[in-house]
Amino acid sequence: MAVELDAVDRTIIALLRADGRMSVRTLAERAHVSRANAYSRLDRLRREGVIRGFTAVVDPDKCGYGLAAYVSVRIRQDSWEPFRDRLREISEVEHAALVSGDVDLILLVRVADAAALRTFVLERLQRIPEVVGTHTMFILDEPDMGRPDAAEP
Repeated sequence: MAVELDAVDRTIIALLRADGRMSVRTLAERAHVSRANAYSRLDRLRREGVIRGFTAVVDPDKCGYGLAAYVSVRIRQDSWEPFRDRLREISEVEHAALVSGDVDLILLVRVADAAALRTFVLERLQRIPEVVGTHTMFILDEPDMGRPDAAEP
């Protein structure tokens, strides 16, 4: 269920998406509200699940994950839940989405190199009993798209 957000809430969210380490004092100044108001709104946004957490954005290349690929996966009918549970244990999968269309899932996979991707797809992913088939697409470039919603108000 959607949470009702006003302009100040949206500004706070945009500011935190741009810099999740921003102090509440700075957040209040940039959102043009009092610190007490910023604390209260931040607490409400977290309590209502709008803000689910804070994370670091890392450079995959510098962490040793120089190759990225999208892997589309077809799974057996009625096997989503067991497959989903297995996916949570696979560190190479950065993002997974159950989708409509000719495939069932799209996985964003990050590995060190082509050999590691081969091992992942052929020896780990395709050996999962729920998997019927896969299709791999190498990511050639990931341009920094920025975050237009995070522009300073």
